[in-house]
Amino acid sequence: PTGASAPAHAPRGPVSDRKVVYFPSCIARSMGPARDDEQRDPLPAKTIGLLLKAGYHVLFPEKMGDLCCGQPFESKGFKAQADMKAKELSEALLKVSDNGAIPVLCDTSPCLYRMKETLDKRLKLYEPIEFALEHLTQALDFRKAERTIAIHSTCTAVKLGLPGKFKQLAELCAEQVIVPEDVFCCGFAGDRGFSFPELNTGALKELRRQVEICEEGYSTSRTCEIGLSLHGKIPYRNILYLVDEVTTPKPA
Repeated sequence: PTGASAPAHAPRGPVSDRKVVYFPSCIARSMGPARDDEQRDPLPAKTIGLLLKAGYHVLFPEKMGDLCCGQPFESKGFKAQADMKAKELSEALLKVSDNGAIPVLCDTSPCLYRMKETLDKRLKLYEPIEFALEHLTQALDFRKAERTIAIHSTCTAVKLGLPGKFKQLAELCAEQVIVPEDVFCCGFAGDRGFSFPELNTGALKELRRQVEICEEGYSTSRTCEIGLSLHGKIPYRNILYLVDEVTTPKPA
């Protein structure tokens, strides 16, 4: 893409007035699909393909491999370093988005939440749920997959007021959508579930029996999806995988 250095594997966008800046989160860039998941495409590649299908010219911030919203630093108490990374990201996104004229998509809700809290307010920042509903529904036709799925709103998606919108989007994509009752925070808490798996086990003790009829689940944070897959015994992926599966370009 012009105007920004993109990953070497990123295809160029179509000739279109429709533009978006895509900032793949550090997690999305470093963690691929689960070993036993039949879906093998990493999230950034899947997202780029979806945006191209919707007719977007996809832009990337310069030196993207060096950029981070600062969330991993903040969660460990390194506030100065977290603020430094947020400042770097803000400047890079302002440059590539023409000072906020072009919307910015981040694929991970917790990262997007911190970006909204810390980055320049001129930036139009979107996580997957709102971007899909506001933008992709205008460019793509949705057809419902004939199966039952589960969805899980991350803690930050709840803070952003998105559970209702998440269900709305999921119901555009699948015949039946299950939102497990009494399953709130998944207990993974960023990367804490790796070190204290009992938190994740306790938080999701009621999950399996509620998603037994589901073929797969969807969320908007890779680490949350790891714990959900483990305790739900079904694969959990980012909702953009499902959006890509069930959509085709609108007729010209």
